[in-house]
Amino acid sequence: MSTLTGKRVAFLATDGFEDSELTSPWGALSEAGAELVMVAPGSDPISGKNGHEQPVDLTTSDADAADFDALVLPGGVVNADHLRMDADAVRFARDFFAQHKPVGAICHAAWILAEADVLGGRKLTSYPSLRTDLVNAGAVWEDAEVIVDAGLVSSRTPDDLPAFNAKVVEEIGEGRHSGQTA
Repeated sequence: MSTLTGKRVAFLATDGFEDSELTSPWGALSEAGAELVMVAPGSDPISGKNGHEQPVDLTTSDADAADFDALVLPGGVVNADHLRMDADAVRFARDFFAQHKPVGAICHAAWILAEADVLGGRKLTSYPSLRTDLVNAGAVWEDAEVIVDAGLVSSRTPDDLPAFNAKVVEEIGEGRHSGQTA
């Protein structure tokens, strides 16, 4: 049996995502046995900034965090900026914290968490240009390959994907985290 058999994981993205920050965690979680669902604001396939096309399984307006065990947020400037302006996407992300479920965010994806107002006192990392935004949202920001804070896994760039993927698989395998709160 694979590590994550029986776990249902949502990926939340839209056009402009960083291709490897979606495809690499997707591959790692699939290999670990998780059922993966692509959630986006619209139902049409989404395109990464380098051309990867990803079919959409569920729209943010129909998505409910209660139906999932964890959430993964790929980065990409355009992707993250558009998602933080989508009220349903922000609600969906916030609900994972309210339900104490693991969340992985890489690169610019932490913008969505700032918009969801779930970073107060949380330790995380991101692409360095987000530091001030995240600190202003109440986070304790560090420049590190990967940081885990009670179910929240964060990394900086595609260079960090091996460490990010390993920790996301580990945290999802552990399940709910009482420290993961909205």
